[in-house]
Amino acid sequence: MFTGIVRDGLFLAAGDDWARAKVVLVGAGLDSTVSFRPGTRDGPRAVRYFSQCLEEYSLQLGRDLRALPFCDLGDIALPHGHVAEALTLVEDVAARLFSAGKIPGLIGGEHLITLPVIRAARHFYPELVVLHFDAHADLRDEYLGVKLSHATVMRRVVELLGPGRVYQFGIRSADGEEVLYAREMTRFHPFKVAEPFAGVREKIGARPVYVTLDIDVVDPAYAPGVGTPEPGGIGVAELLETVYRFQGLNVVGFDLVEVNPAYDPAGLAPLLAAKVIRELVMILTG
Repeated sequence: MFTGIVRDGLFLAAGDDWARAKVVLVGAGLDSTVSFRPGTRDGPRAVRYFSQCLEEYSLQLGRDLRALPFCDLGDIALPHGHVAEALTLVEDVAARLFSAGKIPGLIGGEHLITLPVIRAARHFYPELVVLHFDAHADLRDEYLGVKLSHATVMRRVVELLGPGRVYQFGIRSADGEEVLYAREMTRFHPFKVAEPFAGVREKIGARPVYVTLDIDVVDPAYAPGVGTPEPGGIGVAELLETVYRFQGLNVVGFDLVEVNPAYDPAGLAPLLAAKVIRELVMILTG
């Protein structure tokens, strides 16, 4: 069904039953606009590798991946250095997944991969809202003269969806212009995650939700394998507490981005990312 997909290992317990699958994982190892240290192209491979360290069963959710309808397509073959072409390929895959009634789960790769997925999603879900968890606001209009960057991705998303439809949590790094823009155009909740999300969750109601989670929302003490580490982040327990609160929301797609295994010899960031994805798959298929 899909061309231009490379398979190099699969996520824990992922099946091949495309017709039955509700959640479909796909890697998008874009690594073209990183602003500090490269290496996110290897994020999908590392997340899949460290997923094998986990149990198929979640003690918190009481569910087993082996009994749930999800599959892992593999990685989109992206032309590194050709950003526009890479984004078009990601958008095409995402659109085909949405069209088939699937819930795409993108494994990054840098944060810019969120943009083409949102481009695809808004055609199927006009009332879409986005939950954005990150250390950085990613709201610059341009970065080093470039409009399409992991530092501008949420600005481009806001421009697509309109004001008030992007909820930002855990932000602890931004410039002054970004903060002014956020106060006017997004639902901006800096520093904390679990507490403000608990208040927002009920307001979202049944609206379709896309979740984008940059692993650097977690403090680098727990997830050092990121491209742009920022001290002062949340702990693992707060992140997982928030993920469990996604139950009952109408989540139509998600991504987990910015895992950079080159700077994480112990594999802490990809291991945490794998656990978050495991729980998300269980929540969205349970």
